[in-house]
Amino acid sequence: MILAIPSPLGVALGIATAAAYGFTAAASSWLSRSSTQSLLALAWLLHAFALGCGLVGGTPRFGFAPAISVTAWLVLTVYAIESRMYPQLQVRRALAALGAAAVLLAVLFPGTPLHVTASPWLPLHLALGIASYGLFGAAVIHAWLMTRAEKQIRLAAEPQGGVPLLTMERLTFRFVAAGFVLLSATLLAGLLFSETLYGTAVRGWKWDHKTVFSVLAWLAFAVLLIGRARFGWRGRTARRVLYAGSALLVLAYVGSRFVLEVVLSRAPA
Repeated sequence: MILAIPSPLGVALGIATAAAYGFTAAASSWLSRSSTQSLLALAWLLHAFALGCGLVGGTPRFGFAPAISVTAWLVLTVYAIESRMYPQLQVRRALAALGAAAVLLAVLFPGTPLHVTASPWLPLHLALGIASYGLFGAAVIHAWLMTRAEKQIRLAAEPQGGVPLLTMERLTFRFVAAGFVLLSATLLAGLLFSETLYGTAVRGWKWDHKTVFSVLAWLAFAVLLIGRARFGWRGRTARRVLYAGSALLVLAYVGSRFVLEVVLSRAPA
């Protein structure tokens, strides 16, 4: 819930969404593919309503759990589109479990109000950054599917995903490239318009943990894309760099906000 509001309606929608995701994950082993797809679509719609509830009225809020919730919803959106083109993808149970956990976290930790001096454009800036989270999250899912398929090939078993490895690899790097563009735009906006966005007297970047990890993640993804273009990186090497960059990106916002909101129990400055 990108602008989550801890209201009874928001909590009820969150619990209903988590229950729908949880039932889908539990029932996917004995339900048909079409039935599981329908249940997952219903949970996805409830998730969208829960996110929309946070956009209506009240004081805008944000935090590590809402960021995870939006990222999970974006990953599920990508899957919904891809499953039309590649029905062989079989990650419904894992994605349903991810959605349930993400929504429950957002219910338990709805975030903190944005600073009163923050610009009305700040939610858009945050949404841009979370969109990059979603694209990199989709890339990580695809990289995991590639790893699973390669292991099954080595065991002389047919890959469960059914999507050719080269196709999966191309999709992975497309998500990485798109996420890199959005992450670059987010960092550039933070550098050029931080005074306007955050309502502070500080120009340029504030070199805190979030900024440091974000820049390190950007460098990791830049190295990955350059390595792919110049040296043909693929397979295990490319996946390791992707996982490292994604971990740094998670630490940049979600990790720092988790420490502030949960460990230290105080609102970010």
